[in-house]
Amino acid sequence: MIKRHGRSTLELENRPSVISWGAVVGKNEGEGPLSDCFDNIYYDSGASQETWEKSESFFQQHAFMEAIEKGELHPHDIDVMFSGDLLNQCISSSFGLLEFKVPYLGQYGACSTMAQTLLLSGLFVNGGIADIAAAVTASHFCSAERQFRFPLEYGGQRTPTAQRTVTGGGCAIVGKHTEGKPYIHAVHIGTMIDLGIKDANNMGAAMAPAAARSITDFLRDTETSPSDYDLILTGDLGVVGSELLCELMLKDGIDISNWHNDCGLLIYDRKKQDVHAGGSGCGCAASVFCSLILNRLSSGELKNVIFAATGALMSPTSSQQGDSIPGISHIVNVRSD
Repeated sequence: MIKRHGRSTLELENRPSVISWGAVVGKNEGEGPLSDCFDNIYYDSGASQETWEKSESFFQQHAFMEAIEKGELHPHDIDVMFSGDLLNQCISSSFGLLEFKVPYLGQYGACSTMAQTLLLSGLFVNGGIADIAAAVTASHFCSAERQFRFPLEYGGQRTPTAQRTVTGGGCAIVGKHTEGKPYIHAVHIGTMIDLGIKDANNMGAAMAPAAARSITDFLRDTETSPSDYDLILTGDLGVVGSELLCELMLKDGIDISNWHNDCGLLIYDRKKQDVHAGGSGCGCAASVFCSLILNRLSSGELKNVIFAATGALMSPTSSQQGDSIPGISHIVNVRSD
């Protein structure tokens, strides 16, 4: 049922399918170039909640609700839910999804969480542990600023390398192989890489080495080249990290520049929107992948995609203590051919 390639690349021979998906976003994201792709845009980014953290939980809830509604499913149909977020102890996931009473495994992969939860969902369904699994995550600009940088009331200046945390969420429902639905062909479990970056306003530089390592390992493990794929999509490296990724891979003799794009570059119009180096956050990769990318895979416009979401494995405590920021990147290879 699983064929191993190298150390941590796994081919899922039962081809579990992404049977439905949903993506919801806030005001800024809804004003970007992907506005027609999202299932719902909430122009009140606070979603009428008491706190920003509860607003983030709202986006978790509604991403899941959109996905199960589109799949004509009920929460009781879901055997296991994988979810995570950026907040301490993943509270937007646990509080946001509590009401659904679905068996739950909380995850922390930082901004790589969408790939991590999707990877685990695919493995559980492929191995017969679950018939249907849900991969869910979300983030919120205001809650992330409060936790990792400065509360908005502080009025702090953002550096040119800083990225805007996406307010939004995405959910992918994974089930047994279904004709006409995108399916998970292979996954790659990433390795943590730390090259000493300490700047919490330069996440792209911290995460790019991990993305380069995972993509390089995946291509070598599967004996494929960038041209075998329609798209090599990273999670949220933004401008700085995307440029570094391509440079790092060129040093290994691999040119991905013609096939690479980044969720943090796709979700906003950087010429018209003040987002500095692009988008970031759990909701960045989640909302882009669970809308634009899965829509295009479903239509046949894309047939073979590497989805390599990236995460910075830091916390407020580690940053305050002067520690560097390890990066991680997990890969899910989704096909429609």
